[in-house]
Amino acid sequence: MSGPFRVARDSPSAPDVAVLLHEHLAEMAATSPADSVHALGHAALQAADIEFVTAREQTGALLGCGALKVHDQALGELKSMRTVGAARGQGVASAILRHLLERARVRGLARVSLETGAEDYFAPARRLYAHHGFQPTTPFADYTDDPNSVYLTLALAPGIANQP
Repeated sequence: MSGPFRVARDSPSAPDVAVLLHEHLAEMAATSPADSVHALGHAALQAADIEFVTAREQTGALLGCGALKVHDQALGELKSMRTVGAARGQGVASAILRHLLERARVRGLARVSLETGAEDYFAPARRLYAHHGFQPTTPFADYTDDPNSVYLTLALAPGIANQP
């Protein structure tokens, strides 16, 4: 990473983003059983209920991506959080996460939840979310109990517990 970066709305179909999302899907398929992979491809990330963002250097180089899926007036879900290998540990994922949480607050959502893997491979992601205040929760939306999944949530509205 050669300098400051910015997080903004972007297209999941942009060529460099499509490559990153393909890499993301391939790694999810390699690290989790098929029925436990909940990552979305670039076509699904273009749905009207999803806000997709990227982090890019001032030069335009892609550093990472993430999405906020709105389930209803109260619940948002983080999807497709991914950082390019060379940018890991540089604060890119935290910046994307903060941006998406702010977008959730602007939309008036009460909470943001997510599903991530239970395998050791996903430990850095779980640490990132814990660092930002996410707490363990039960399956939400269309998710079901799955030993390969960890469900986390963050209450955004005052007085809302970190449980669904």
